[in-house]
Amino acid sequence: MTAFVIASALLVLLVLAFVLRPLWRARPAAGIGVLVALAVTTGLVYALVGTPRALDPAQRKAPETLSEAITQLRTELERDPNQVEGWRLLARAYDAEGRLPEARDAYARAVQLAPDEPALLAEAAEARAKAAEGRRFDAEAISMLQHALQVEPMHQRARWFLGIAQRQAGQAAEAVATWEPLLAAVDANTAASLREQINLARADAGMEPLPAVAEPDANAARITVSVSLDPALAMQYPDGAVVFVIARQPDGPPMPVAAEKLRATGFPLTVTLDDSDSPMPTLKLSQVEQVELVARISASGDATAQPGDFESAPVRVDTGPDATAALMIDHVIE
Repeated sequence: MTAFVIASALLVLLVLAFVLRPLWRARPAAGIGVLVALAVTTGLVYALVGTPRALDPAQRKAPETLSEAITQLRTELERDPNQVEGWRLLARAYDAEGRLPEARDAYARAVQLAPDEPALLAEAAEARAKAAEGRRFDAEAISMLQHALQVEPMHQRARWFLGIAQRQAGQAAEAVATWEPLLAAVDANTAASLREQINLARADAGMEPLPAVAEPDANAARITVSVSLDPALAMQYPDGAVVFVIARQPDGPPMPVAAEKLRATGFPLTVTLDDSDSPMPTLKLSQVEQVELVARISASGDATAQPGDFESAPVRVDTGPDATAALMIDHVIE
């Protein structure tokens, strides 16, 4: 039995290492993460339905309902409670069944095992709110969200939930400060609904609403940016990755004066930045004479640069109605 398990584990690792070889070479950290995640998932599935006992038809029985799957998963976690993804999967299953307190508690077990994973912290905080009376974020949930943002300042779900928690606590100005940076990271449709929530919070805080998004002026500043990808990096980013094209003030603050988020569906691509892409109401592209441009492929979809993302070298360009620039994404962020 032990030899069988060891041999199976080695075989899984060897196959995964071979399949992930392109990602491993270009993005070692991401390759290790994917390898570990796939190995854990494979092991969990094996533990539930793939043990040698399953070769016996009398013993082989895959779960037919979600409740049966939950029972089998709980049995496996009782045998080995140190499986982060097992507790996370159990929490999601409980949530799907509407068993919200149990989902909250399963997420809490997962957070004990992985206390610094922002996505898990955001999910656990949401689960606590869903299980609470009035769906309110309690002090423990808020602490989780704050820690998630300490680890990853632009984690979108954590930032969104923290803003909701601040609104629930009557801290409208704090919610505004939490939400406004998200305008630079989300797509146009999401930004429109986000602006509505920000303006409601600004009204509660006694602040003026955000300026309306004006239609582009034919004579206003705009930059047409062509973005290419080094062939050596082609096909090495995962499905669902996004491209950020960002314009900042040279030697200025990190907040963009214009930014667009696109799906990484093919290169080269062309994007036009103008005042409608300015995330901050107090500073627009047309108000600066020169910007520094950069393009980045993000596997996580977060605006904040992460190790393993693909990025271009920065290029400076003068703003104007006919400004153009070319960016080549050609290196991996370490």
